[in-house]
Amino acid sequence: MAMRADYIWMNGKVIPWDEAKVHVFTHALHYGSSVFEGIRAYERDGNPAIFRGPEHFERLLFSCKVARIPSPLTVDEWMQVTAEVLRANQHRSAYIRPLVFRGYDSLGVDGRGCPVDAILATVPWGAYLGAEALEKGVDVQVSSWRRMAPDTLNALAKIGGQYVNSQNVVMEAKDNGFNEGIALDINGYVSEGSGENIFLIYKGEIYTPPLGNSILGGITRDCAITIARDLGYTVRETTIPREMLYLADEIFFTGTAAEITPVRSVDRLPVGKGGRGPITKSIQDVFFGIIRGELPDKWNWFTPVSLAETVRAG
Repeated sequence: MAMRADYIWMNGKVIPWDEAKVHVFTHALHYGSSVFEGIRAYERDGNPAIFRGPEHFERLLFSCKVARIPSPLTVDEWMQVTAEVLRANQHRSAYIRPLVFRGYDSLGVDGRGCPVDAILATVPWGAYLGAEALEKGVDVQVSSWRRMAPDTLNALAKIGGQYVNSQNVVMEAKDNGFNEGIALDINGYVSEGSGENIFLIYKGEIYTPPLGNSILGGITRDCAITIARDLGYTVRETTIPREMLYLADEIFFTGTAAEITPVRSVDRLPVGKGGRGPITKSIQDVFFGIIRGELPDKWNWFTPVSLAETVRAG
């Protein structure tokens, strides 16, 4: 079934989903000149709560700055629009996708003469790598595709065209019978998955690649680091050689879509005992405990939205 909802925000208005259209000469279709975010709203007390929304929209504005595509809204305005669309769709939980892109005017590579268009959608979406994967883990391979080298593209920004690299990683992995791929950076060090950051656990300590290894500075990555340190674990942001993937006692992915997903094998070699490990589970328990409202939101990660307030589409 196609992903859809009843309403979507586009260029200042909440409109019916099927009315959100662009011209085939839209600059972003030809050159990838778009920036985007992936955000979740989780149900809490019968209403949606936006998970770390301001941090996501701050990153969106950073991506806009790097891509030289002006954002039409501030962080606060993006948050207001998100609440508006959640209410219009009556979504208690949802995946939220804001997108800012160069529209239709000319076809030159420098698209700064094109108008800037923007949308924000909320759609139902479950576990990205499968609900079962959150407990049992996923099978991954080290990709033959490298992440972008420094001074080629902007790894810290979520720019649409850059995700051709991610598509190469994940399509290759799935064609080879794996759930996901792990890309190395240009120097052969561990970088990230096609849409996830990665953590390794060895002898009770947690390792994750630093920002300089061509990774996105993930919001869920930050959640995992915050939770792990709060639980008393040592977290080291350090360069990781490929063979540590085979040495690790535990590995897990983080991401808005993937949440916190264990890795059970790399290149058909089992990670630890070939399933979710105890440290991964302890971090998951806190993360999902907060999300489900079973634990207090001690870091103020949620912004609640009331569905009772109505919004008029059009």
